[in-house]
Amino acid sequence: MAIDIGSIFEKIHALETELDAELARRAAELRFGFEHGKIIFEQEVLRRHRELKVSLWAYLKRANILIVLTAPVIYSLIIPLVIFDLFLFAFQAVCFPSYGIKRVKRSDYVVFDRHHLAYLNIIEKINCAFCSYANGLIAYAREIASLTEAYWCPIKHAKRLQGLHPRYKDFADFGDAAAHARHVETFYKKIGE
Repeated sequence: MAIDIGSIFEKIHALETELDAELARRAAELRFGFEHGKIIFEQEVLRRHRELKVSLWAYLKRANILIVLTAPVIYSLIIPLVIFDLFLFAFQAVCFPSYGIKRVKRSDYVVFDRHHLAYLNIIEKINCAFCSYANGLIAYAREIASLTEAYWCPIKHAKRLQGLHPRYKDFADFGDAAAHARHVETFYKKIGE
C-alpha cells in the first residue's frame, strides 16, 4: 500500500499548528504578552524573576573551568557566522530577484528577545544572544537554501534525510524523470509566491 507523503507532511503541519497554540497557552500561563511588538511581563512575575537571578559573581564562582576555557573557542565562531550572514545577504540580493524568488526576511529567523528575561545575568544574556544569532542564522540560511534547491533541483534524495525543509514534500521522487519535468514547471510558477 502506497503512503501519501504529502498527507504525512500535512499531519506534521497540523502538529506544528497545535504546538503554536500550546506555546501561546503556555505564554499566557507564564503571564507575559506582547504590546506594540514588545514583550511585557506582569509586575509580580518580573519581581519573581529578579529574585531568581544568579549574581554575576555567584555564576562565575560555580562555573566549570573547562567551560570558561572553551568559551573563546565557541565565541570565535562569530567571525565566520558574520561573514556567512554577509554572503547570504549578497546571495539573496543578487540571485533571488533574477529567479523571481521572494526574499527571505532575516528578522523572521534571527530573533533577539531573551535579554528581556530579568532572571538572566549579563553572561547568560550574552550566551543567549550568541545562540539566538547562530541558530537563527542557520535557520535563515536553510530557508534560503531550500528556496534555491526548490528552484534548481526539486528532486528528493534516494536516502532519507534528517530535518527536511517544508518544500521537500513537493519535490519529484528520486528516479521519476516524468515527475521531475512536471515539477520543474510547477515550481517555477510557485516559487515566486
